[in-house]
Amino acid sequence: MSRRLDGGSKERKRSTSAWLEPLRAALAQAAEPATFFFRDDDGGWGDGRLHRLLDVFQEAGAPIDLAVIPRATTPGLAAALEERRRAAPELVRVHQHGLIHENHEEAGRKCEFGASRSYEQQLDDVLTGQRILRDLFGGEPDSIFTPPWNRCTADTARAVRAAGIEVLSRESRAEPFDVAGLRDLPVSVDWMRERHGVRVTPVEIGAALADAVADGAAVGVMLHHAVTGGADRALVAELLALLQSSPAVRLATMRQLARMEVPA
Repeated sequence: MSRRLDGGSKERKRSTSAWLEPLRAALAQAAEPATFFFRDDDGGWGDGRLHRLLDVFQEAGAPIDLAVIPRATTPGLAAALEERRRAAPELVRVHQHGLIHENHEEAGRKCEFGASRSYEQQLDDVLTGQRILRDLFGGEPDSIFTPPWNRCTADTARAVRAAGIEVLSRESRAEPFDVAGLRDLPVSVDWMRERHGVRVTPVEIGAALADAVADGAAVGVMLHHAVTGGADRALVAELLALLQSSPAVRLATMRQLARMEVPA
């Protein structure tokens, strides 16, 4: 894929822009402005690639939410992110991504906050992660919790709310939890989605973005910087350029969406 996407020929430029045509059409047909947010997972891993992705968003003047792993985040990374946040506080936001991003399940799908962990264990992990992030960043992280692998249990939702967190972010396909005071703000497009072990193509990503716009809810795009190379960053830049130039789009942080009560 990278060989097709990299390069400067007119033919290659036409082929890369074509993947956004379904999204352009969906935006043109939308009755209301479409709201987009970007959630990048696994902060604490692949710091070099994280900064390269952040540079793409900075150049575009677009907001991004970072789901950071408390025990994987070094003081050096926290200081670098704080510098970016001070320069553009509403463009770079930070919230909790589990505790250590470790699988605790002996069978089935990977899950850090799964059925094998009790409510008390999960609450302790959430609170521990919050304390670590407060120490690293010198203040409260955004009141959002993203579980690793986008998976958790009803006990997790109760623990997250008991810890004072107001938003739970998973995938749009996940069954919502009915926990008073806890809002779901799911992502709807997985940039790194695979089908039968093979990455989806840019054309399929473009179609997924268009479908998400047609659904009428806020469009959450999930990124994973640690496995995002230059070709994908170029596509992200192209998407951001389209969104920033479209009067039918508004870009927001997850915190803004939670405060504004924009439908999710």
